[in-house]
Amino acid sequence: MKHSIRTRFTLIFIGIMAFILFAMYGVNKYFLEDYYMSNKVEVLKGAYITIDRLLLAIQREGKSITDVIAEEFGKNIEDSRTVASFRELNDKSNINIVLIDSEGNEVIAASREGDFMADKLRYYLSRSKDEGSNGESNGTAGNGNEAGDGSGIEDNSIRFPFFYHLKNSFNNIGFSSGTAENGRLLSDPVFDPLENAEIIYQNDFYRIQRTFDRRSNTVYLESWGYFTDGGTEFLMSMPVSLIHDSVGITNKFLLIVGIIVLILGSAIVYITTGIITRPINRLAKISERMTALDFETKYEGNAKDEIGILGHSMNTMSDRLEKTIAELKTANNKLLQDIDEKNKIDAMRKDFIANVSHELKTPIALIQGYAEGLTEGMAEDAESRDYYCNVIVDEAVKMNTMVKQLTSLNNLEFGDDKTEFVRFDIVELIKSLLENQKLVIKKKEAKIELIAPEHAYVWADEFKIEEVITNYFTNALNHLDGEREIIISVREEKKPGEADGDDEVLHEKRIIRVSVFNTGENIPEEDLDKIWEKFYKVDKARTRAYGGSGIGLSIVKAIIESHNQTCSVKNKKNGVEFDFTLDADK
Repeated sequence: MKHSIRTRFTLIFIGIMAFILFAMYGVNKYFLEDYYMSNKVEVLKGAYITIDRLLLAIQREGKSITDVIAEEFGKNIEDSRTVASFRELNDKSNINIVLIDSEGNEVIAASREGDFMADKLRYYLSRSKDEGSNGESNGTAGNGNEAGDGSGIEDNSIRFPFFYHLKNSFNNIGFSSGTAENGRLLSDPVFDPLENAEIIYQNDFYRIQRTFDRRSNTVYLESWGYFTDGGTEFLMSMPVSLIHDSVGITNKFLLIVGIIVLILGSAIVYITTGIITRPINRLAKISERMTALDFETKYEGNAKDEIGILGHSMNTMSDRLEKTIAELKTANNKLLQDIDEKNKIDAMRKDFIANVSHELKTPIALIQGYAEGLTEGMAEDAESRDYYCNVIVDEAVKMNTMVKQLTSLNNLEFGDDKTEFVRFDIVELIKSLLENQKLVIKKKEAKIELIAPEHAYVWADEFKIEEVITNYFTNALNHLDGEREIIISVREEKKPGEADGDDEVLHEKRIIRVSVFNTGENIPEEDLDKIWEKFYKVDKARTRAYGGSGIGLSIVKAIIESHNQTCSVKNKKNGVEFDFTLDADK
């Protein structure tokens, strides 16, 4: 099964999203709570620094926090820097603040539970003093005022709309408030707020702790202690949610949202990658067709991106491969033709050598035999010597004739013997040839008939055409039989020509056909196409009898082809007819 890029992209996306989802789940579960608490602790530290700097500035002015708040009472919040600072801490960071200045005045800043927080602060301070003095008397609780009836608090307190006056009310919140032997606040609580307090940070001035309020079932981060001005005590309380439960809810929500996003994202990625990979799939199919040497299919996209560039490059490569393969096939075909031609030439060369050797072997053997006979005195009388010498001369003439024919044929085949076209009367040429052959015709007892017009002018090489007619006529005399008739025919014919310039009409051309017929035996059908080959002889014994070498018809074909004409042979009812054509028009 093939795994497409589309499927791979989708699986990669699912894997990445699943990894991110589970990573966020793990981070939330194991690290979010600590990060949340650490962030809140830093907020409380920052609030301490802000208020501490504010108190130091007030102290340098020779005032107390109570005096400053009294001065800012009734002013706009923009003109009340102290009030604005406390309110900003409450509004932005949800910090409830309670202060007790060095004179014992309670300043409840930004808190809806000021009474409870003020009492809690005194309780924390009293516990701290008890621990510091190992149970010894330190005077009155909190600020040195007598604690039992809270009269000291009432005398030193001030009340503002945003800063609430408190009185000591331990009995109202579950702390058992009373006095020790030395008048110190003792703890006999219904529950102790420090019992399960977890100290997170502390130094010489204050500590930050995490406590649980049973009244509201809420966890608080509390910072309490002293500011560096030398006497102001404080309690800052910040409610924090049950982060553990919050993390669980967050993770559940994250899991639900993540699964939805994963499903929708996977569908979107699958669809979009399908759009992206569609041209890639087309390119893949084109490449498969190209491997099968099918170059008809082309990339038809118009994209300008990398895929478009690749597609157009494949089109270019396809065209070049098609052209290269065509050139290779052409070159290969030409090479095969050259190889075939070479093989044919090698075969012709071997046949030529064999044929020449065979043709020369007999006359050389005769010449050698008769020459040896003369040398050894076998022909003592004059008549015998003349006979021997005539045989030698006759065989030498045959060899000389064959060599001349081979030279002429070689020149014709390799284009060394140029054809000189002239206009002459072929009828006159034939009549002249017959006049010269009177004695041979009489000796062969041949009946000659010439069927021709009074004149027939042709364009050709007169000497070469004379050799063609001579070969045909001699061949007819040597194979004459039966009625011993030779009929030479000259007639005019017409054949379609080529269009002349812009003229689309094909003009007819006049040609002269010359044929030589002789009565006698037919040529075997299987030999009709072979008689034009060099040294090919249908009847070797008969050819040897009249001195033929088997080259004459090869010379005829070479001459006629050099004139861009045709020659042929066909069997008739009582003989054989050879013919050739020549141009009658220039």
